[in-house]
Formats: sequence, C-alpha cells, structure tokens
Amino acid sequence: MSKLLLKDALAKYTDRISSQKKGQIQEQYRANTIRRYPLALKPIDEITTVDIADYRDLRLKTIFGKDGKSISPSTVRLELSLLSDVFTIAEIEWGACSGNPVTKVRKPKIPPGRQRRLERYEEKRILRYCALTKNHLVAAIVSFGLETAMRRGEILGLLWEHVDLQSRVAHLPDTKNGSKRDVPLSLAAVRILNSLGPMRTGLVFDCNVNRFKSAWRLIMQKTRIVDLRFHDLRHEAISRLFELGTLDMMEIAAISGHKSLQMLKRYTHLRARMLVSKLDGGKNFHRGVRAVMQIFMPYPASVRNEGDRFHLSFLDFTDIQVDHEEMQEAVALASNALLRRLAALMKDCRIPPRPNMTVDEEGEDFMLISPV
Repeated sequence: MSKLLLKDALAKYTDRISSQKKGQIQEQYRANTIRRYPLALKPIDEITTVDIADYRDLRLKTIFGKDGKSISPSTVRLELSLLSDVFTIAEIEWGACSGNPVTKVRKPKIPPGRQRRLERYEEKRILRYCALTKNHLVAAIVSFGLETAMRRGEILGLLWEHVDLQSRVAHLPDTKNGSKRDVPLSLAAVRILNSLGPMRTGLVFDCNVNRFKSAWRLIMQKTRIVDLRFHDLRHEAISRLFELGTLDMMEIAAISGHKSLQMLKRYTHLRARMLVSKLDGGKNFHRGVRAVMQIFMPYPASVRNEGDRFHLSFLDFTDIQVDHEEMQEAVALASNALLRRLAALMKDCRIPPRPNMTVDEEGEDFMLISPV
C-alpha cells in the first residue's frame, strides 16, 4: 500500500473538511501554498518536527509582492494551524500517521495588534473626494461602516429584508464568526439608509467586493492617505463607541459581534484627549456647560465668488453648502445651517468633529463661521 503524501493529504482535507467551513477559500489558498514546497512531496508519516521547523523558517524568509516585504508571522501561523489539523485528521480518521509533529514546533510570535486610527481630517478627505467625484455609494458605505462597526462583507451583503428602519435594527444572519446578530442603527445610520431609497428586497449597497476594493484603492491614492484599510474603519467605530462613555464592554461586544473580550480590547485604542475630562471628576454641571460650549464652536468654510454669487462650504460638513448674492446673507445662512447641524448631533448624542484648522487646499479663501 503506497504511503499518503502530504500534498495528497492536503487535497483530501480541503475536499472533505475545508469544504464544510466558512473559510474554505482561504484554507484552499493556504493548502495550495504549502503544496508548492518540497515538504508536500514527503509521506505524511515520515514528516518530523525538523521538517515542520524548516518549513516555518523558510516561509518567514519568503518575500511577498513587489514591495519586498516578508510573509507575516500571522500568515505562517495560519499555515501551521492548517497543517496541524491535517495531521490530526490523518492520524485519527485516516490512520495515515501516528502523531502530530506540528504541535511540538514553536509558532512565530504574534505581532502587536494593528492600532491604526482614522483621523478626522482623513474622514473629511474621503467624504469630500466622494462628493466631488459623485461617488455617493462609496461615501454611504464608509459612513455606514463608521456608524455601525460592521465588517466590509457584512455591509456589502446586507439585504433590505433584514433591515427594520422603524425599530432601527439591521439583522445579520451570517457573520464571520458563524453567529447571527442584530446591529442597532443610530439616527445617522438610518439617514444613510433612507438616502439610498429603501426597498423591500435586494442588496442595500449595490456594490460587489472587487468593485469596492478598486474604489477604495483609488480614493487612498487620490487623497494621499497612507496605510489605511477599510477594516480600520471598524476599529475606529468600535473605539468611538467606547469613547462615548455610555456603553459598557458587553454592550459594545453585542454591537460588534466579538465573542472574545480580549479580541475586542485589541480593537480599542482610546484617544487620550477623550479621557482627559474623566480624570477631573467633581462638578458635573460645570463640566456639562463647558462641553456644550465646546460643541457650538466656529468651523472653517471655504469662500468662492462665482460670478455674482458667494458660495460657502464647510470643510467639516461637506454636505452643508450655501450661496447668496450678498456675502453677509451667505454667512448668515451658513451660520444657521451649522447651528442646526450641531444641534442635531447633540440630539443624537453624537460628538461633532473637531474643527479642521489645518487647511491644505490651494487657491481658496477660508473664514470661520460661528453657529451662534
């Protein structure tokens, strides 16, 4: 009887085991990667811990892509995890080996969790670029992600029949960790959905993954934003939920869908400036007054003289735009619109963006517009 080679064991495993998993495509890709190495040509019952360690070290030295970066330790850990499961199944169910050499080999050290936070000016750049290019769908996806902390796949797969606008709940019957969950929708999230024109059935966001990936790459290039992934918006949304100070960790876990509180903690990097006010304790009334005063602050607006009309638009609220024949009247209209927006944010218990005092656009005049 011929011995089972590792490459054949991997094929058998992906056909019988991986095909029953949500991550079958990823496991198939990892199995195909392992099959390209000399280790795959060895009989599974002759592979030793030395062979596994050699494979690990070889993979860690592998250069990936055009940027000259090495394969990440996390990728190698996932490949070793797949190999370990293959050996376990081969021993227990197939009788093809008598042990699992992977369990005795050191795994690459887990790198620190990604801590990329979305800066407010980056959010404004993204939404402003989408507005200028009339890419309203991508803008809606970005804003909806920040409001709900949903994953990209969950957003793009959301169906209208699973959205209850009256109860303000989006139902996700199939998520990454295999559990269904209901996501509460903020008033801002509901406004985003209403702007799309609600339907009874079908996809909420009519955009496939590849199309969105291409759009995201182009936006990052055009806005000159470095090292920002769409998944970082989920990270940012969860951190903002913590910074609200009104939800505990279990409530946020229910929204985000994290089963492990330790994993949830990795997503959360609170900004120090958001914690300063909590250090003082003491007089809540005076603190509340100061908080309200900080909300109704002046915001910068660009000013353009187009023929016989003055056009004003806010950097922090790209959808607020006014124009009038008289400059004084245009400023008054802008001030009124700003006041209404800030009051609406207070009503929704949302924190307004900090005024963007870093103006990097050329060829425009700017002025501060006070809401009061």
